[in-house]
Amino acid sequence: MAIPLIDLVAQHKTIENEINSAIKNVIDTVSFVGGEPMTGFEDDFAKFCGVKYGISVSSGSTALDLTLLALGIGAGDEVITTPCTFIATSEAITHVGAKVVFADVEPGTYNIDPKEIEKKITPKTKALLPVHLFGHSCNIEAILDIAKKHNLIVIEDAAQAHGAEYKGKRVGQFGAAACFSFYPGKNLGAYGHAGIVISDNKKTADRVRLLANHGREDKYEHQEEGFNYRADSIQTAVLRVKLKHLEKWNENRRRNAALYNSLLKNVVKPIEESYAKHVYHLYVMKVKNRDKLAEYLKSKGILTGVHYPIPLHLQPAYNRLGHKKGSFPISEEFCDNALSIPMFPELTEEQVRFIAEEVNKFTA
Repeated sequence: MAIPLIDLVAQHKTIENEINSAIKNVIDTVSFVGGEPMTGFEDDFAKFCGVKYGISVSSGSTALDLTLLALGIGAGDEVITTPCTFIATSEAITHVGAKVVFADVEPGTYNIDPKEIEKKITPKTKALLPVHLFGHSCNIEAILDIAKKHNLIVIEDAAQAHGAEYKGKRVGQFGAAACFSFYPGKNLGAYGHAGIVISDNKKTADRVRLLANHGREDKYEHQEEGFNYRADSIQTAVLRVKLKHLEKWNENRRRNAALYNSLLKNVVKPIEESYAKHVYHLYVMKVKNRDKLAEYLKSKGILTGVHYPIPLHLQPAYNRLGHKKGSFPISEEFCDNALSIPMFPELTEEQVRFIAEEVNKFTA
């Protein structure tokens, strides 16, 4: 039985006619950049997340860059984030001229630990950039309390958390703004690169939109220098179709995760805190002999992934920060032992049972 880590082909087959119709409409109306295919999706996604404004952009990475710029973060500022995430999060901090400051993660969710954030705050701290990792919300209320106490900006990196919830509210509506990626493998994925910034603050939203479109409102009048970070309308048209299916797909992910949880043995399974609704962008377990297990599963036709093998503070790109092995022990222990097994909405019960059986054979 051959089982990929994710199966985009299987998903496309379920919505192929809808997708083809949406793309044809963009082509027929030559609305390749902007227009209703873009604004319609922006409105739909903002409403889905429970906020007023959405600005579609070229990727989740550019969403982070634009948001930090729009909120006035720059040279001389420090931004606290997690070392247990993809580098796009910390790159954005550096791109605007600010300093990356890492804080270790919680041992259960592997999201940034509010207690560790407190230890890292200095007079130069300007913002907190928590990541809702793998589809599980951060303890966002605790983070907001810290931000209020120290007069800090909170920006949610929700690139992996489309539809995830904190105490019944979808992530993305808690900070000054939130950034999502629509990379194809995400819970809500484009057919290429795309992202979005959402916010309840009109001033922030307007500035992000201005910066993403060469600093202009009118075609040839530029209020400031900006960027060409706009989304393509074909991508937003695809996303608008897929958004209608997202809640069902997330429930399928949760169903598959529950079955994994009931079947897997001798591994540390992902948890779901009482405050959270996990949407399982990835199903990441901790296991001894991670690499050997991955090789064994591959021999059985089961593909796996490692997210992330090297925590950010130990990446060569951040040698300048002076961190060493042991600087953030919880992140390091997780990255040394984490293994992602197949997780996608179309995964069948038969496939989940086969995967769990093979994992259990190896770990027995």
